[in-house]
Amino acid sequence: MESTLLIADDAAVRTITLNRPDRRNAMTPAMQSELIAAMQDAARSHCRVLVLQGAGSAFCAGLDLSTLQSMAGKSADEYRADAERIGKLFRTLYELPMPTIAVVQGPAIGGGAGLATICDFTLAAPSAKFGYTEVRIGFVPALVSAFLALQIGDKRSRDLLLTGRLFDAVEAHRLGLVNELLDPDALDARVQSLAAELAANSPQSLAATKRLLAEQNKPWLDAAIAQALQENARARETEDFKEGISAFLEKRKPVWSRKL
Repeated sequence: MESTLLIADDAAVRTITLNRPDRRNAMTPAMQSELIAAMQDAARSHCRVLVLQGAGSAFCAGLDLSTLQSMAGKSADEYRADAERIGKLFRTLYELPMPTIAVVQGPAIGGGAGLATICDFTLAAPSAKFGYTEVRIGFVPALVSAFLALQIGDKRSRDLLLTGRLFDAVEAHRLGLVNELLDPDALDARVQSLAAELAANSPQSLAATKRLLAEQNKPWLDAAIAQALQENARARETEDFKEGISAFLEKRKPVWSRKL
């Protein structure tokens, strides 16, 4: 079976490639666990820069269809474990000791948008699309909301999270979620030059700076993630959650409950 991740080292730069191009690099629980382990291994290694990218035409389309199909029958404990794993995935990426660069050439949706924008640097092609689309299928964008609010503020986060709309790389750049917009042919060269610029800096100073930034945000982020885990568990017991999954799998419009 082909690996869901490809890991390559080039001097001081380690590249992790999400490797399910036929599924638009959509994530399964196993893939999330593999990605956490790969990032933890990078943290223990001598690499100075981590690059995260997707194989094929997409960066990451969020949760895989097979994962969605299995959700309706899960227990509360299983829901909690799912949420905790996603929280750990985001937190591990956010707290890595080396600079991180996301290369976004196509769609980055749901959790994929989280991965793309939590990186220290996000480089995107104009063809890239972003979206925190959870509310459109009865989910709650609980965990990603903490990181999004930290990056772009409350008002802008409400727009993206409550509408669940897709937005292009130009808007993502304007909002501050993307650092640089580049033609697809220029992406690789710019990643290499940025990585080389970062790798030339003191690795101890880089790690200390990242640790400082993470620690400054830690009290708020701890509380936000704890609340997100509670809200995530509560949301998955609702009628809208079950209806959203059914409607998505049956390719029909959902019929939402009138209850708030």
